Amino acid sequence: MAGHGGAPVGGDLPVGDEQFASGKTAVRIASVAALGGLLFGYDSAVINGAVDSIQEDFGIGNASLGFAVASALLGAAAGAMTAGRIADRIGRIAVMKIAAVLFLISAFGTGFAHEVWTVVLFRIVGGIGVGVASVIAPAYIAETSPPSIRGRLGSLQQLAIVSGIFLSFVVNWLLQYAAGGPNEPLWFGVDAWRWMFLAMAVPAVVYGALAFTIPESPRYLVASHKIPEARKVLSTLLGQKNLEITITRIRETLEREDKPSWRDLRKPTGGLFGIVWVGLGLSIFQQFVGINVIFYYSNVLWQAVGFSADESAVYTVITSVINVLTTLIAIALIDKIGRKPLLLIGSSGMAVTLITMAIIFANATLDAEGNPSLPGASGVIALIAANLFVVAFGMSWGPVVWVLLGEMFPNRIRAAALGLAAAGQWAANWLITVTFPGLREHLGLAYGFYGLCAILSGLFVWRWVMETKGVSLEDMHGEILKGEGLPTAAKEG
Repeated sequence: MAGHGGAPVGGDLPVGDEQFASGKTAVRIASVAALGGLLFGYDSAVINGAVDSIQEDFGIGNASLGFAVASALLGAAAGAMTAGRIADRIGRIAVMKIAAVLFLISAFGTGFAHEVWTVVLFRIVGGIGVGVASVIAPAYIAETSPPSIRGRLGSLQQLAIVSGIFLSFVVNWLLQYAAGGPNEPLWFGVDAWRWMFLAMAVPAVVYGALAFTIPESPRYLVASHKIPEARKVLSTLLGQKNLEITITRIRETLEREDKPSWRDLRKPTGGLFGIVWVGLGLSIFQQFVGINVIFYYSNVLWQAVGFSADESAVYTVITSVINVLTTLIAIALIDKIGRKPLLLIGSSGMAVTLITMAIIFANATLDAEGNPSLPGASGVIALIAANLFVVAFGMSWGPVVWVLLGEMFPNRIRAAALGLAAAGQWAANWLITVTFPGLREHLGLAYGFYGLCAILSGLFVWRWVMETKGVSLEDMHGEILKGEGLPTAAKEG
C-alpha cells in the first residue's frame, strides 16, 4: 500500500496540479481514514478507567487482570499481521468497514460482559480492530496523498490516535463523575465502567458510515486491473496532468504474475529485504522508549510526588493534552524539515529526559508499600522531565514512524511489510506493558533501559533511515527491490 504516485518521471507534481491535489479532497479522505486511529486510541486507553471495577466485579487476581488489560494488544498484533494481505485481496475501504464492525462488536461485548474471560474475548476482538486500523490508515493515506503534503496528512493518523486517548480519558472521567464512581450504576442500572466501553459504539458507527464516502486507493485499483476507476480517482486527487504517466508508473511497480504473499518480503538470495528490517526497527524502537508506560502507569509517577489519586487522574489528562499539542507541531514541521531530522531531534530529547528520570528514580526512597518517594526538587524535576519526554516523543517518533511506515515500502510489498512492522510494534508494546509492573520497585533501572533505547534509536535512524520528504512513491522505490533491499540513501545514513 503506498502514497501518491502522481508525479511526472523524476519529480513532484507540476505547480498547478500540486495545488489541485493539496486541496480539500485529499484532506477530507485522509481525515476519514485517520478516524480509524481515533478508535485505535480510544480502544487502547478506555480500559484504564475500568481496571479496578473489573477486578472488583469479577473477583480476579492481579495476573488475570494483567492479562485482561494486555489482551487487546495481542489482538492488535494478530490484526496487524493479517490486515495488509486482506486489503490486497478485497481493498482498503472494505478493510476499514471490517475494522468498524470489530470495534462495534467489542464495544457491546465488553460493555455487557458477565465474566472476565468474556471481557478478554471481546477485548481481543477490539484489539484485532485496532491492529487492522493501525495498518490500513497510514497505508491508505500515503496512497492517496500528494508528495508535498503526504507527511502532514500521514501525521493525521497519530493526531487521531492521541485524540482518541484523550477522548477516552475525558469520557471515562465524565461517566465516573456522573455516576459517583466507576462501579456505580448510571443509566438503566448499568455501571459507569460498562458505559465507558459502550460509548465506543458511537465513533465506530461514524467511522463505518464515513468509509462509504471515500474512494478506493488508486494503487489497489491498478493492482486489481480496474484502470478506469483508478483513472477517475487519480483525476479527482491530482488533476488531469500526467495522469497516464502516473498510471503507467504505478503499473510498473505492481507488475507481477502471482498473488501477493508473505514470500514477497524475502530477497531472491534469501532473508528479508533490508527495508523490511528498517520498518520493523522503527516500530520496535517507537515502543521500547517506554512511551506507553507514561500513559498506562503515569499515576505511579504523580503519586510519588505526593498527589492524590484524583489529582493524578487530572494530570494524566493534562499529559494526554500535551501529546495532542505536540503532534500538531509535528504536522507543521514534517513536510518542511523532513522525517529524518525530526526523528533525530526526538531521539536526543527522549534520551536526555529519560536518563534524567532514571537518575532521579535510582536515588529515590521507597515507602512501606514499595512506592517511590520523590520529595522536594527531585519530584518537580521528574515531572518536568516526564512531560518534556512526551513533548519529544509527540513531535517526532509518535507521528513520524506512522508516516514512514505508510510510505517507505515499495508498492509490491507494502501491505505485507506494513503488516509485519505494525505487528512488531504491538508485540513490543505488549512486552513493555507487561514487564513494567515488575519494575515498579526499580524505576531507575526501567527508565535507564528506555533511555538506552532512545540513544540506540537515534543511531539507528542516522545509519539506516532514508529521507522521504517530497518524493513520489514510485520515484522512491524504483531500485529498492533490485539489490539488497536498501536504497543507496539509506545505506549512506
